[in-house]
Amino acid sequence: MEAISTRRLGRSDVHVTELGFGAAPLGELFHPVSDEQARDTLTRAWNAGIRYYDTSPFYGYGKSERRVGDMLRQQDPGSYILSTKVGRVLSATKDIDHFEYGYWMGGLPFDQRFDYSYDGIMRSYEDSLQRLGLHQIDLLLIHDLDHFFHSESQVQAYLNQMFTSGWRALDELKSAGLIKGVGAGLNKTGLIHRFLDLMPLDFFIVAMPYTLLDQDALDKEFPRCEEEGVGVVIGSVFASGILVTGPSETATYAYAPASPAILEKTSRIQAVCDRYGVPLPAAAMQFPLGHPAVASVIPGAFKPEFIDANKQHFMHVIPSELWTDLKEDGLIQEDAPVPG
Repeated sequence: MEAISTRRLGRSDVHVTELGFGAAPLGELFHPVSDEQARDTLTRAWNAGIRYYDTSPFYGYGKSERRVGDMLRQQDPGSYILSTKVGRVLSATKDIDHFEYGYWMGGLPFDQRFDYSYDGIMRSYEDSLQRLGLHQIDLLLIHDLDHFFHSESQVQAYLNQMFTSGWRALDELKSAGLIKGVGAGLNKTGLIHRFLDLMPLDFFIVAMPYTLLDQDALDKEFPRCEEEGVGVVIGSVFASGILVTGPSETATYAYAPASPAILEKTSRIQAVCDRYGVPLPAAAMQFPLGHPAVASVIPGAFKPEFIDANKQHFMHVIPSELWTDLKEDGLIQEDAPVPG
């Protein structure tokens, strides 16, 4: 096993492996996943040297947390870093015959409601401990308080609830040593400043705003993170699919079919990668780690062989000329920090 380097995560004292594991697919996001397949995938990740695991109550309405916990309970305490999320509270559905799984292909029959209050945060934290079967969680993130899930008026209302009530719960947990860091998990740009104006977060997980296809976060938000020592974890290095599949007819971008413009840009990026014999997913995975605020990338996987591919892409040697060509061709921003 080739060791994976670690980086300090923002203002926390936590160090995470540069290659982590995003456990949304184990909640059956796009594909059904058997318990055996989930177990084999997580075992392969552990054997590959991955020691940072991110999950959430939302992923399969508790199924992802249960599966991640089953694996981590077999490991020595303190040998890994685990993050999960708060902001949703799960409860057993009262109408199993009409239960809707929503985003998930499968999952568990639990209804969910958003709750960023003190009681909601504490309830979510305690429930996660029980689903995981662990006595401690390293990192908690405020989950999905953004415009991907909420209107502007809802965002403002939930931010107020978080600032006036829920933050007290997170601050108490951290002050008591029950968690080691607090972050926020976001799907879009535009809210990092608003969070940091209200709360001294240690880090963010961003799902889409910083990939080979998008660097909008460089304009204002990542500079703020860098100035204040706030860390970043990239949750969707493949832009939800297209940067691993390439520009195929069925390629997805931002969890929807890729537009002609995105397909064309991806084709041009892939052409540069082909010129240097670099797989497109390798460039996509390594690019965000060039930014000094980025501590880890956490691609998901639901098959063991995907872990093998991710590790190979992570370790692939990429010549500096590739990044130069991408900038000269206007395919990534000129001011984008690159690996090396």
